[in-house]
Amino acid sequence: MCPTEPDSAEAAWQKLLRIRQSIDNIDAALVHLLAERFKFTQEVGELKAEFGLPASDPDREHRQIARLRELAVESNLDPEFAEKWFNFVVTEVIRHHIQAGAEGEEREAPL
Repeated sequence: MCPTEPDSAEAAWQKLLRIRQSIDNIDAALVHLLAERFKFTQEVGELKAEFGLPASDPDREHRQIARLRELAVESNLDPEFAEKWFNFVVTEVIRHHIQAGAEGEEREAPL
C-alpha cells in the first residue's frame, strides 16, 4: 500500500463534502426562489379570479417553454429537463389558480 493513499482518500472525502455543501446551498436557494415565484403566481391567480380570467394561458406557457429551453441550451442543461420542470411548476400554479377562482366564487355566492 502506497503511503499517499490514505491522504488521497481523505482529500477526496473532504472535496466530496465541500461539493455536497455547495449542492445543499443551491438546493436551499432553489426552494427560496420557488417560494418567491409562488408568491407572485398567487397574486396572478387572485387577479385572474377577480376578473374571471382563465386559470391557464397556453400561449404564454408555449412562449415560456421556448424561452426556458433556449436558456437551458445556453447553460448546458438538458432542455427536456427544463421543460419538464416548467410543466411541473405550471401544473401546480394552475391548480392554485383554479383553487383561487373557486374560493372567489364561494365568497361571492349568496347565502
